[in-house]
Amino acid sequence: MSSQPHTVELMVRTTCGSCERVRQQIEPVVAQAGCALSVRTVDEDRELAMEYGDRVPVVVIDGEEFSCWEVDNAELAEALSA
Repeated sequence: MSSQPHTVELMVRTTCGSCERVRQQIEPVVAQAGCALSVRTVDEDRELAMEYGDRVPVVVIDGEEFSCWEVDNAELAEALSA
């Protein structure tokens, strides 16, 4: 079991309605796991925009892509407890 909390990032775009829905959905799961959620707008970073483009929302845990578009809360909680 890791002593450090996981780094959780949500890649979003400003025009993405699903991004806001997923943010609201996962915030309590991330908080329950003792982690902080960092929301990153890919429109503001050329490299992120090239990598994620229209595939948002994307959840990234410790630098590894966890899910794209839809998030299963149970799977997310399990990943964050590892």
